[in-house]
Amino acid sequence: MEGVELAVGYLFAWAVSKARRVAGRADAEVDQALDAGMDRLHDVVATRLGREPALESVTREVTDGREEPTPETRNQLELALTDTASRDAEFAEALQRAVEQVRAAQASADPGPGKSTVSGNTINGGS
Repeated sequence: MEGVELAVGYLFAWAVSKARRVAGRADAEVDQALDAGMDRLHDVVATRLGREPALESVTREVTDGREEPTPETRNQLELALTDTASRDAEFAEALQRAVEQVRAAQASADPGPGKSTVSGNTINGGS
């Protein structure tokens, strides 16, 4: 399915962003459209995959301070998303729409110094 790799990167970025907020390290001016899109993507995935071990690995890796998922976690999550999307057309559509929403928000955002952005599958900025 197109966009699965982006979905994994965005999901990890979402988790990092949430962890930073909880820790009080988030930028005060987080782009709301991008944040809303990433929240939507997480909701779509978490609702359908539930307690998927790869999602739990994302949370654990973010808690451990990682800025990117390990290759194993990335592969596991890509496989879970691809498998689920291949068996559930409604989920595949919702996932595609959520990824497109994040991509559109990212494209229209004009992040300045210190703002977090998602580039491909890499998280940049913000500290």
